[in-house]
Amino acid sequence: MPSLSVWEKESFFAQKDVIIIGSGLAGMWCAYYLKKKKPRLSVTIVDRGIIPTGASTRNAGFACFGSVTELLDDTSKMGKEEMLELVEMRYRGLERITQVLGEKPIGYTMCGGYELIMNEDKNKVKKLEDDIHWLNKVLNKITKQNKTFRFSDKKIDDFGFRNIHHLLENKLEAHLHSGKLCVALLQKIQSMGVTVLNGIEVSAYEKIGDKIAVYTRQDLYLTANRILICTNAFTKELIPDIDIVPARGQILVTSEIPDLRFRGTFHFDEGFYYFRDLGKRVLLGGARNKAFEEETTTELAVTEKIQAELEDFLRNYILPDTQFEITDRWSGIMAMGSKKMPILEEISDDVFCAVRMSGMGVALAPVMGEKMARKLAGN
Repeated sequence: MPSLSVWEKESFFAQKDVIIIGSGLAGMWCAYYLKKKKPRLSVTIVDRGIIPTGASTRNAGFACFGSVTELLDDTSKMGKEEMLELVEMRYRGLERITQVLGEKPIGYTMCGGYELIMNEDKNKVKKLEDDIHWLNKVLNKITKQNKTFRFSDKKIDDFGFRNIHHLLENKLEAHLHSGKLCVALLQKIQSMGVTVLNGIEVSAYEKIGDKIAVYTRQDLYLTANRILICTNAFTKELIPDIDIVPARGQILVTSEIPDLRFRGTFHFDEGFYYFRDLGKRVLLGGARNKAFEEETTTELAVTEKIQAELEDFLRNYILPDTQFEITDRWSGIMAMGSKKMPILEEISDDVFCAVRMSGMGVALAPVMGEKMARKLAGN
């Protein structure tokens, strides 16, 4: 890289109060709340990509807080209180997205969501009815709804699904345009004075005196009073011992279906499959549970096995007897771990991290960003 000019040294690359590593939703929401709390702080976001390329612009565009079977599974693994804490963070996060950015600029549509159930066993269905009644009761304080979830079996035929025995509806779900969301948030934080430097890959950092030195693969040397790592699934590159496991999520999009009969966000199999309408097209993602070992990776690629599983799901359940082509395929990398709660920690003096969104970064990042801003601001 050529030598820096005096102007560059004293502006773009001057010492900052806070450097945030990672320009995805987590990093940008942290920057937003940090500048809102302390407008005079100098804040720079550094990212190795030309745009966010982990999961923020590569997800399915869901604005959701958990399906019935997912929340029941979470309750069995983490307990009721922690499940509710996580749901409330997601729910409040979704509220804040539209409060800060509005609905139209990000393509936010309150379309309602559904979960597909393939189970005819009367005893298991009765158990599901009881579980939904319990969930509705404990979620009431969060959603203010008497029935957050309800059976909507009559819509199965309306939507044209096949081999589906029950449909659970949640009218509080929405979908959005992930790219527009990131653009709108980027414009918002830049208007607040946040500098964003793309194409710069951080390789290491160290505490030197009262500042943090940030080293990059571009031979740039950055310094800050504090740094915040928001690299989610890629965080082990900077914090090797952190409890994070990468999880690739693959997606495909169909050609236009002239008489597409459904609209909304849809979940299946504890959220391992998810799909939505995209105008007259269908976006479908998931099937990671068909190849956990292969999908535990940070490689942004699509594989024949998972794509075949997704296409099979389309033909047998979502779009039976329908002609379509696949026009787009891509993948994004999520951050999982031994727990679903995000990691919001000061890992050493003046070095913080806000990571592990567990596939719910759209919903979690705003609330997580505000919590981390309080830590960074010293409150």
